[in-house]
Amino acid sequence: MNFFAGIIYNFKGLWLGMRSPRLLLLGFLRFAVVAIFTAGLSGLILTRHADILALLWQQPESPWVVWIWHLASWLLSLLLVGISAVAAYLLAQVLFAVLIMDWMSRITERLVTGNAPAAPNLPLMTQMGFLIRQEVPRNIIPVILTLVIMVLGWFTPLGPVLTFAGPMVAAVFLAWDNTDLIPARNLQPFGKRFKVLGKTLLFHLGFGLPFLIPVLNLLFLSFAPVGATLYHLDREKKVSPPTQG
Repeated sequence: MNFFAGIIYNFKGLWLGMRSPRLLLLGFLRFAVVAIFTAGLSGLILTRHADILALLWQQPESPWVVWIWHLASWLLSLLLVGISAVAAYLLAQVLFAVLIMDWMSRITERLVTGNAPAAPNLPLMTQMGFLIRQEVPRNIIPVILTLVIMVLGWFTPLGPVLTFAGPMVAAVFLAWDNTDLIPARNLQPFGKRFKVLGKTLLFHLGFGLPFLIPVLNLLFLSFAPVGATLYHLDREKKVSPPTQG
């Protein structure tokens, strides 16, 4: 599946989530949690906006250059809001959002197939514990690495390239955090799941692109498990052998 398929599946998940009362309730519960964290972190970071900008670039005296400084100030504000949204997402994930995501995935699978989701014959708490542990290698470390890349971009000659690449990497891993729900629930090894990500980078970039839109990213992230489950179910249909009549 390609870049545009990733975008389409994200919108498919949002549309199905809006039409299912249970998914709608869970999606907006997750939206509320992330929004609260985002508002708090954004306010905290933006109060330090002037200090951060002063460290990077003092306001020039020349009227011919000061407009560029103001533009940089607005861009920095948008960047800080984006960083706070990602940080809020991570905090919500670690606390309990991964449980909501798995619940939404199970409901989606039941709505589409009419059957209970297949899972290993293990206690539910064991499965949930495994999913929560996956958040470290699957989500937190990659996103922190992305933020480090972005910060390095401010202080190196490759700044424009790194600043652009950082959000793209974050989008891929945020998308994978959702598409990896079912394989992780089935206790597939991390290495095997990571190889699948490497083969579907364009799809995940497309799926994660809406997560880079300020404010709207909260809505897309809230219902992303639905679109990711639809993607996984369609992918299973393509790789499963046809049944004999």
